Amino acid sequence: MAICPECDAEIEVDEFDVDRGDQLTCPECGSSLEVTGLSPLELDIAADDDDEDDDDDDDLAEDDDEVVDDDEEDADKDDWEE
Repeated sequence: MAICPECDAEIEVDEFDVDRGDQLTCPECGSSLEVTGLSPLELDIAADDDDEDDDDDDDLAEDDDEVVDDDEEDADKDDWEE
């Protein structure tokens, strides 16, 4: 049995079925938790990897904008050629 650090709910986890660093979700509050200790079983709020993914998405969005700009320049060139 472990305790959610976010909402203090008891979470039924077999300490023999998890390893340090494993990710769990609290069934009560939905928080992402990480196993930080095994004996006794300890949980901590997991680092949010979504922030890093969002940064990558922002970079992709910037790249997409550049592609749109290139297409607009090509369209302008086509207008001049006609």
